[in-house]
Amino acid sequence: MHAYHDDWILILDFGSQYTQLIARRVRELHVYCEIFPYDADLTQFRENMPEGVILSGGPKSVYDEDAPVLNMDLFDWDIPVLGICYGLQSLSHSVKPGSVEKAEKREFGRAILRIENADDLLKGVTDGSAVWMSHGDHIRDLPEQYEVIARTENANVAAVRHKEKPVFGVQFHPEVVHTEEGSFIFENFVKSICKCAGTWTPSSFVETEIKAIRKQVGNDRVLCALSGGVDSTVVATLIHKAIGDQLQCIFVDNGLLRKNEFQKVLNTYTDTLNLPVKGIDASSTFLDRLQGVTDPEEKRKIIGNTFIDIFDNAIKGENEFKYLAQGTLYPDVIESVSFKGPSATIKSHHNVGGLPEKMKLDLIEPVRELFKDEVRAVGRELAIPEHFIGRHPFPGPGLGIRVIGELKKERLDLLREADAIFIQALREYGLYDKVWQALVVLLPVQSVGVMGDERTYEYTAAIRAVTSVDGMTADWAHLPYEFLSDVSNKIINQVRGINRVVYDISSKPPSTIEWE
Repeated sequence: MHAYHDDWILILDFGSQYTQLIARRVRELHVYCEIFPYDADLTQFRENMPEGVILSGGPKSVYDEDAPVLNMDLFDWDIPVLGICYGLQSLSHSVKPGSVEKAEKREFGRAILRIENADDLLKGVTDGSAVWMSHGDHIRDLPEQYEVIARTENANVAAVRHKEKPVFGVQFHPEVVHTEEGSFIFENFVKSICKCAGTWTPSSFVETEIKAIRKQVGNDRVLCALSGGVDSTVVATLIHKAIGDQLQCIFVDNGLLRKNEFQKVLNTYTDTLNLPVKGIDASSTFLDRLQGVTDPEEKRKIIGNTFIDIFDNAIKGENEFKYLAQGTLYPDVIESVSFKGPSATIKSHHNVGGLPEKMKLDLIEPVRELFKDEVRAVGRELAIPEHFIGRHPFPGPGLGIRVIGELKKERLDLLREADAIFIQALREYGLYDKVWQALVVLLPVQSVGVMGDERTYEYTAAIRAVTSVDGMTADWAHLPYEFLSDVSNKIINQVRGINRVVYDISSKPPSTIEWE
């Protein structure tokens, strides 16, 4: 479902792994955009036409039997279009006598752009700058209405434009960082060619969303489950700003939070943000239900179901709630409307899976249009403290999936102590904000050690830190050896029960960020 925007760009997804990057590049220009499948029904945009359309790349060849086909009705709109890689090939393939064929020399990786016309799309782009190619096909014949505006050594057609209309195409990927001046291409297309003003900012988002929340909610009441994380906190603060105490928040201690986290976060909610929040200590209930469970998926289900029960019980006898607020983000939305058909549904551990159905509540999802970094920017606009906004992502099941094996309070307490030492050290060394996520995992592995004259037989802790932009891919953080040495010594000396520390140097993929 498309949300109304005065100034926006439509991105049609042909299956590229880089489609979300296109959206991010457009939004960096303070212009709103949305991704829809390549075969989306275009009539849904009649009431709110985009200023321009971008056709993404894709993994198929245009002559494959099941290749995505460009909807030519698009050109009845008479607005600017930019085709990227497959988007350009599809454009050429759909307009006769254009044709596409397998390239004699496939191009994957860096190529040098030779510009022949820098009047519009390529204005300001340096002749000879590097672009990133990823294609096995090339355009043999351009439709006669088009002309070449740039080439590379292996691609006679690297960028094109229509001779009369604002329709353009590039064979390379301007959205990836390896294309050195890709940002100029997006700025030229979005701002100069599509004439977008670039007024979509955190401030304008807050203003618009507050009006939308007031209109949607009216005099009804809203429930919000707070996880202690950035997304739910921004959602609650935004809704509270819109409707005040028509909002009721619930913050549950599931016994799987970090050291002293429940009380610290609750204090921020009540004293700093003035949110109407009910704090519930349900740690013993969660740990009782998790006793003897070692399978990670079973842990997740028990934690999710127990949360629903606790939440339901917390508002028993209060029937006046109509809405449940959730921190659904745009990557979750994209995932559920993939061009391949409905793919994985929105992650149940991130959102309060099962609650809306059980309690017959309508959903309100104020940040469902935003990426994670945009949610943080909105949080800053709402004056949420920086130490809170900059927090690393924390999984819904919390430490429940960081104690490998059975969850016992003693083992959770060991992990809490080790985790607190690691996070504090990252802050002291000025490294916390340089990593996307940092965590400690307690392994069900005991080994022999020596402390003083005593032989020990204690647990192993694995520490993990990754760098990432959005968590979809991640590399292990190359932390300084002296830092790792210091952290290891502190954990082993201060946490009685851990006598060995290892550092996880796996990237995602093939590994995941969390261990379970």
